[in-house]
Formats: sequence, C-alpha cells, structure tokens
Amino acid sequence: MHVSDRPLSVERMSRTFQIALDSSDPHDTAHWWAQTLDWQVEPSNPDFIREMVAQGHAHQDETVDYNGTLVWRDGAALTDPDHPGAPRLLVQRVPEAKTTKNRMHLDITVDTGTLDAERDALISRGATFLHEATQGPHRWYTLSDPWGNEFCISEPAPSS
Repeated sequence: MHVSDRPLSVERMSRTFQIALDSSDPHDTAHWWAQTLDWQVEPSNPDFIREMVAQGHAHQDETVDYNGTLVWRDGAALTDPDHPGAPRLLVQRVPEAKTTKNRMHLDITVDTGTLDAERDALISRGATFLHEATQGPHRWYTLSDPWGNEFCISEPAPSS
C-alpha cells in the first residue's frame, strides 16, 4: 500500500519526535556529538536515579559512573540549547556493532567557506572521511563518527 492510498484517520499522530542513535558507548558518543553540533548533553540527576533504585523501579546494574557522575548506563541525550523544544538526539546502547550503511543519517550544514576546515576538525576528533559527492553546484562530504555512524557535512546550498 502506498502512503497516499491510506485512509486519513480522525486522529493525527503526534508530530514531536527525537532522533535515536545506536552506539556501544552512549555517553562518549553523546559527548562527541554534543561537541560536533555545539549542543549540550542533558545533565544527569543522580538523586533521582538513586531514588528509582531504592524504590525498586531500577537496578544498580542499570547505572554507571561516567566522569564522576551517576548516570543511566544505556543512554544519554543531547539538545540544542539555542532552540528549546527542537528534536533531541538520544544515544542508546546496543550490544551489536554497526555492520551496514545507515538507513537514515544527519546532514549538517556548516558555515560558508568552512567545509574543508570542518572536515579536518572532525577527522582530528576521530571521524573517518568516507567520500566527497556533488549534485550540480552543491558539494558535501560523507564521514562516519568514531562508532561508524555516517553523516554528511555541507555548506548552504548556493542560491539561484
């Protein structure tokens, strides 16, 4: 069935969402992406975590000490501090390593004139350069983060 063939429902699906990124190391991945996007990792609430463990809603093995702070072991989230309410990026622990190309990825627009410098900076922080591509006058680089997740960087599209 094509999307256009589906009947309209009376109720609409919510339009808020977050983007989930799988990783074997969610906290380091979240901090890498926070630096890359100039976002902030959401702060942990160790008192709340301890309370959930004490009340039996969670187990101690679901927590970990990360850089001196008690955090949930299996995830970390980051948000754009300049755009409250914008979608957040949730990095969640998965047991398996990435083995195939991402079905969805982030396209990051960098400032005009900085594409090569941004690529070099990302590589110096552990990203891997995969390839360069063009479509008409538009050019972009595809890279992967240190955990193998692909993403693209490009400058704003040229105006016509």
